[in-house]
Amino acid sequence: MAIVTGASTGIGYEFARICPPEGYDLLIAADEVDIEKAAADLRREPGAEVVEALHLDPAKQEGVDKLHAAVRGRPIAVLTANAGRGLGHPFLDQDLARIRDVIGTNVTWTTCLLHQLGNDMRQRNQGRILIMGSIAGFTPGSFQAVYNASKAYLNSLSFALREELRDTEISVTCLMPSATETEFLKRADMLDTKVGSGEKDDPAMVARQGFVAMMKGEGDVVTGVKNKIQSAVANVTPAETLAKQHRKMAEPGSAKH
Repeated sequence: MAIVTGASTGIGYEFARICPPEGYDLLIAADEVDIEKAAADLRREPGAEVVEALHLDPAKQEGVDKLHAAVRGRPIAVLTANAGRGLGHPFLDQDLARIRDVIGTNVTWTTCLLHQLGNDMRQRNQGRILIMGSIAGFTPGSFQAVYNASKAYLNSLSFALREELRDTEISVTCLMPSATETEFLKRADMLDTKVGSGEKDDPAMVARQGFVAMMKGEGDVVTGVKNKIQSAVANVTPAETLAKQHRKMAEPGSAKH
C-alpha cells in the first residue's frame, strides 16, 4: 500500500494519482473535508482498486494515531509525508495559534508519522519514504520565517534518516520544490507577494519527478532548473544576504513593486 498525506489537493493529490496505475492500494489523509472528494476522483483512476480516505488533524497526535490505526498492520510500500502548512507576514504580527499549527503540522506531525510508520517499515526492512522538504529550507524566510524554518528542519531530518537507514532496504527521498500552482500560497495569505503572483511550477510535474526519484532511491530532488541553481547559490551565500533577498519575494505588497 501507499500512504499519501496532504492528498486533498496540489502536489499530494497528484502524487496519489500516480500510485494506482503503479499497482498500489491507497490510503490518503488530509485535514480538509475535500479528502473524500479526492478519494472519489482517485477511485476513477486507471488501476484503482482500494482507495481509503481519512479526514484528520495533522497538528495533533490523535491524527497520527488515527492514520496508524487505519494501516491495520498492512505492509507499507510507500510513505509520502506531504501534509504541510504555510504562513506569511512578519513573525511578530502572525497569530500565535497559526504559528503553532504550522509547527504542529510541518514539524511535529511529520516527525511522529515517520517515527511510527517508519518503525513498521523497518520491521519488514522494505519501503520507500518521500518527505516534502523545500528549497525554502535553504533560506532564512523573512516574512515567512516559521515556514522556512520548518522546512529547514525537514530537509535536515530527511538526510539524517536516510543515512541511518543506509544499510537497510528502506530509502528516504527529500522532495524540494519551489513555488507550485496549488492552494498553498492562498492559504498562507501570500497572494500579494512576488512569490504569490509570480510564475509557479506544475504540481503534476513536481509529483512525477518526486515519484521517479523516490522509486530510484535517490536522496533528494530539486524540481526545475531555476530551482536547482537557486539551491546551489543558497549554499554559498551568507544567511543575512539570503534573508534580504527573501524579503523581496515574500514581503506583503511586494507584488506591486
